[in-house]
Amino acid sequence: MNSIRSLAVCAATVAIAVSVPAAAQNYNLDPTYGTVELNAGFSDDPRLVQLSSGGSIDASSISGDCRGYIANAPDVRVVYSSGSLPLMFSVASEADTTLVVNAPDGRWYCDDDGASGLNPAVRFNQPLSGRYEIWVGTYGSTSLQSAVLGISELYDDISNQSTGSNSGGRPDFSLDPNYGTATLRSGFTPDPHRVRLQSGGTIDASVLGGSCRGYVSRAPDYRVQYTSGRLPLNISVQSSADTTLVINGPGGQWYCDDDGGDGLNPSIRFETPRSGQYDIWVGTYGSAQLESAILDVSELYSN
Repeated sequence: MNSIRSLAVCAATVAIAVSVPAAAQNYNLDPTYGTVELNAGFSDDPRLVQLSSGGSIDASSISGDCRGYIANAPDVRVVYSSGSLPLMFSVASEADTTLVVNAPDGRWYCDDDGASGLNPAVRFNQPLSGRYEIWVGTYGSTSLQSAVLGISELYDDISNQSTGSNSGGRPDFSLDPNYGTATLRSGFTPDPHRVRLQSGGTIDASVLGGSCRGYVSRAPDYRVQYTSGRLPLNISVQSSADTTLVINGPGGQWYCDDDGGDGLNPSIRFETPRSGQYDIWVGTYGSAQLESAILDVSELYSN
């Protein structure tokens, strides 16, 4: 695994991919702050690693697109088994930090200020399984600075989580959904339209007020573009865990439920649904833990 790297091209944003020069960092060295092994859908998202940024090597020796001073050995190695979610690396620090990542495709991805303030972020929209070697640099200086590396499938920027401020803020329906989008017209088949996903996240849905409960991700889990007819619209969840529902409807109003379905499952019914966009979050009650769940969208059945 140390010498064989996939040749597939990984789709990445908020980063610059560069070719590998002869004098590049040695990604086979033991990482200074350890190895993290993760499977898609991992709990405790974001996974945080306390470390010190910086080193004596100018990252521009890898490419003119890379910035900051880094160590020779990787700071952290992530061994990752991918699924349907993106993979994001970001840093939180009071210093001006940078990121250098060597991905399983053998390419280098660099960023300077892609996250909040002077913090960097690298996002892989379709991450490959394999090893990711990560260096956190200090911009403009070889000095070591306190920093936190965040590894996440849900958050591009871990600044809020790592500093302990409001566990991520509010759900944001402007973000791309974690598990995709469906366009449904009244009378759609098959009914129910079913999506397998994982409930949970680090945002407490009670920040929305009313009957909103559970912990959800910042981005919607699923988005439905719906054209209504004369039938009601039912959105419900099936899970062995205690789950909740949060929906932002076409009029911008929030709808929430905890145990309106069978057992501890939530269900929301729109008797006269409007046409438009429904952004849906599936939460885990009482915990940020990710749990297996099935989202059902139906005009015929309610849970």
